[in-house]
Amino acid sequence: MRIEDRIAGHVAAVKPSGIRKFFDIVSEMKDAISLSVGEPDFVTPWNICENAIYSIERGHTHYTSNAGLLELRQLICKYYKTRFSVSYDPSQVLVTVGASEAIDLAVRALVEPGDEVLIPAPSYVSYEPTVQLAHGVPVAVPTRAEDDFRLDPEVLKSLITPKTKALVLPYPNNPTGAVMGKEHLLALSEVLKGTDVVIISDEIYAELTYGGDHVSIASIPDMYERTIVINGFSKAFAMTGWRLGYVMAHPDLLAAMLKIHQFTMLCATIMTQYAGVEALRHGLESNFASVDHMRKEYDRRRNYIVSNLNKMGLNCFEPRGAFYAFPDITSTGLRSEEFCEKLLYAKKVAVVPGTAFGEFGEGFVRISYAASMENIKKALSLMEEFIQGR
Repeated sequence: MRIEDRIAGHVAAVKPSGIRKFFDIVSEMKDAISLSVGEPDFVTPWNICENAIYSIERGHTHYTSNAGLLELRQLICKYYKTRFSVSYDPSQVLVTVGASEAIDLAVRALVEPGDEVLIPAPSYVSYEPTVQLAHGVPVAVPTRAEDDFRLDPEVLKSLITPKTKALVLPYPNNPTGAVMGKEHLLALSEVLKGTDVVIISDEIYAELTYGGDHVSIASIPDMYERTIVINGFSKAFAMTGWRLGYVMAHPDLLAAMLKIHQFTMLCATIMTQYAGVEALRHGLESNFASVDHMRKEYDRRRNYIVSNLNKMGLNCFEPRGAFYAFPDITSTGLRSEEFCEKLLYAKKVAVVPGTAFGEFGEGFVRISYAASMENIKKALSLMEEFIQGR
């Protein structure tokens, strides 16, 4: 028997993550500086950790309901109402194992073989494979640097077909740092109103915007019922390893996702959920002081990194969300992956090729500023040496 022949063809066809490739090389390279992984360099606030520990001490080591702790779902509803003016009932909330599970649940609940899912490009690496694993067809919606990588309504309209089931709306965006303001979302809504397209709105970076607050498309008139909102605790509360996310949607959509969740994950880890309770309870009472502190520090790094990239000749539009810069490296004469490999081996600085986020990322690289200012300064200095030495 050839074991490799027994692997499902649609699984074998999915390409490995381009991000992890460089992360794995860096992990074995002594003294390398990594600006490649999108993970906060802040530690989870102690009061959040303490509440998880206390929950274990109190004997909370069992299953929760499939949907998650009622207290946590109530706080999530309060949070979205307070921060983004969107009202949900706790019965419309499902607590998941990270926002990644929520994305998978949304896609699997919607997509049948042959259904098309529109995905702005470049975008987060997981969307396309998740659609493929559900036997759907991912359709790239190209975005451009000259448009600040926002989704263009006319381009979107041109790609909607009778097979279009859903649109992934990933803003603030990874890898570009692009955001969609209210006026941009209103324009999109005009395109979507006459269709049956469901919106999967990934808002994991909602708290990390600069120069304006995040606007959820669920708050736009006529978009609420067709929108599946996905968020989590990883980015805003520096809780990546806790794997805690959530999804909010119309009761019928949520019921379909809950059914899948029941038979796969059952429930998110109980002590992690208690950590989430403390994150939102404390955060809402203190006006998100810790989140504000983290955002201000990212903003400082953002301004520094974008300014210096432009000075060294790498055109970089100003990202208004998340913690990534997405400079154009075509002036070097190198393609994205070639640039990253040569920089890594010549200067021990790791960034991610834009092609890790799809073919429309060619000519760009993603640089994460979820790293210390000390490492950012060192990395940019070495990058400038690399460019000048070519």
